[in-house]
Amino acid sequence: MPEISRFFGVVIKMFFDDHSPPHFHAEYAESSAQIDIRTLAILHGDLPARALGLVVEWARAHQQELLDDWELGAKRRPLRKIPPL
Repeated sequence: MPEISRFFGVVIKMFFDDHSPPHFHAEYAESSAQIDIRTLAILHGDLPARALGLVVEWARAHQQELLDDWELGAKRRPLRKIPPL
C-alpha cells in the first residue's frame, strides 16, 4: 500500500484498485482508520481525537489531490505524494 503523505506521526496510505467509496488509510501509533475522501467520515477503525483532527484538516486541504490519487490507483498507476500538514 503506497504511502502518500506523513505528518506529526500520522501516515497516510492508499491501496491500488481498492473498494468504493473513495477513501484513504490513516495510521497513528497503534491506531488506524479508513477515511471517506468525500465526507471525511471514518468508514472503519479509530484514531485518537487529536490525530483524527489533524487528518481531517489535512484531507480537507487536499481533497481534490486525494480524489486524483484514487483515480490513479483505480487504473493501477503510480500515486502522487501529497504535501504534509
